[in-house]
Amino acid sequence: METLTFGSETERLVIRPLEKSDYESWLQGYEGRFPSKRRHDEGRLDMSVCTKEWFDELVEKHQQLAMEDTAYIFAVFLKGDQTHVGMIDFSTLVRYDFQWGRIGYAIHNQHWEKGYGKEAVAEALRIAFDQLSYHRIEAHINLDNDPSIKMAESIGLVYECTRKGFIHEFGEWTDNLIYYKNAE
Repeated sequence: METLTFGSETERLVIRPLEKSDYESWLQGYEGRFPSKRRHDEGRLDMSVCTKEWFDELVEKHQQLAMEDTAYIFAVFLKGDQTHVGMIDFSTLVRYDFQWGRIGYAIHNQHWEKGYGKEAVAEALRIAFDQLSYHRIEAHINLDNDPSIKMAESIGLVYECTRKGFIHEFGEWTDNLIYYKNAE
């Protein structure tokens, strides 16, 4: 399978697709999570099924999604020691005359309040516009996810609207705030 290479670096972070050699760092990032701190924090996860073979298949699946222009999934690592601190993804909503995508982001809770989310998402948006050729990126945020709202606003995403009954989660159709940014 052909490998697509996208990514970037900031002063402290490396943002790029996972590679098969990232398994130990990736696993330690997830295994190092603290118990859930709030509603939109998954906290500790059962990683027992996440063998090296499972991870290799995940990396290949991520590459396939990128080749299909369906999704681009990036890992966030500390630049110095390659500690895995989180993930960012872009889903293609529509190409053609729109070039429209959605961003999702999660920083492992043991790395919160260090500015990694803001730094990583701001750089990931540059990747989306400059390398992936999106024109518009939206963040779909739960109404009660104040940390995500603050982060989105701090990097220049603009509130557009509230979409009612937009996503099925927590056993019901929930409203989402829509924040967006267009390529400059």
